[in-house]
Amino acid sequence: MAGTVPAERRMVNEIAVAFQHLPETEAAEAVARHIRSFWDPRMRARLAEFVASGAEGFNPVALAAARIVTRPDGAAVG
Repeated sequence: MAGTVPAERRMVNEIAVAFQHLPETEAAEAVARHIRSFWDPRMRARLAEFVASGAEGFNPVALAAARIVTRPDGAAVG
């Protein structure tokens, strides 16, 4: 399945598009809240792996949200 976009990366990018009407910081926080509220911990763990391996393929808002969700301090958003 070379060339296939991982589901978590595709979904976080799609969610970021849904919040594109907001300023970038607010959009990233909204996407992060969505991920924390609705994603299974295994999905969040895979997202963390993708972020750790590089930012390629992420919408800028999606990447910012992923970094919020996966930061080691575990700080909650909103």
